[in-house]
Amino acid sequence: MILLDTHTLLWVDKGDPAIGPAARAFIEQHWVLGEVAVSAISLWECAMLAQRGRITLPVAVETWRADLLAAGLVEVPLDGRTALMAAALENLHRDPADRFIAATALQKDAILVTADEKLLAWSGGLRCLNARG
Repeated sequence: MILLDTHTLLWVDKGDPAIGPAARAFIEQHWVLGEVAVSAISLWECAMLAQRGRITLPVAVETWRADLLAAGLVEVPLDGRTALMAAALENLHRDPADRFIAATALQKDAILVTADEKLLAWSGGLRCLNARG
């Protein structure tokens, strides 16, 4: 399974060229197998960004989520075990959403596709693929 970081999800949805060719091919390969996931916290982040006018989604956020799920994206709910793991991650920056995403990837033994330099550089055993690669 691979887990998309929030910005990677948005880039995939928009066909943004910020995603590098290797990362795009990796995502496409796993998408057809039903192995591309996103943490529920990423959907919350997108809803908050849309409410604040920082991003524009093509449709209402509820419809956008439903369309992504219908297209094969897997939503990983946030549970207590993952939340507690997120709190215990050492030497990771304080952004709660990033901590939940990292903990979700660790819990699911997933490869996190991200361009976040802090997550890419973190030494906590997280398997990552640079989304710009």
